[in-house]
Amino acid sequence: MTAMLWILLPLFVAAGSALLSFYIMQAKLEVAVAKERESLAEALAVIRNQEKLVEEKVKAAEESTMRRSFDQFLGDFRVEERHYMRENKSMFVNRKALVLQERLFFRNIPLSNWVEHEMVVEEGSDVKSLAKSSSIFSTRSLSGEDRVQNSRLLRPRETVRESVREARTA
Repeated sequence: MTAMLWILLPLFVAAGSALLSFYIMQAKLEVAVAKERESLAEALAVIRNQEKLVEEKVKAAEESTMRRSFDQFLGDFRVEERHYMRENKSMFVNRKALVLQERLFFRNIPLSNWVEHEMVVEEGSDVKSLAKSSSIFSTRSLSGEDRVQNSRLLRPRETVRESVREARTA
């Protein structure tokens, strides 16, 4: 029996050592796999962030390009204006009117016919500011002060008509 013990004991120790080294190697492998997964997760996070960054940059570039092209398109529109003073002289009334004509162009192609505005002007009024404020195609400020100031320069047509009637009856 002791002979059997001496024969089986080295086999038993060898099997235990093999099992112990197997578990140690398995643990080392799991640690290596965990480190690899961690580095892979970090790399994926960096790649996702880069993709988002690239998408945002592409979107910003597209928006700026579209905005630039839209601004360039709008820059091709222009307004041609002309104005002159028209005097209507009758027996008793001398009426001055500012006639403003405007036309909208795209590059050199007219998009509209001449739009004409006739405004009765009082003596001493600023004709240029009146023409600018009554334009329908140009951009202008619609603040209350500007409207009040410009409305003082114009006489309503009813007032002109009343003065004509009074002149005829006198």
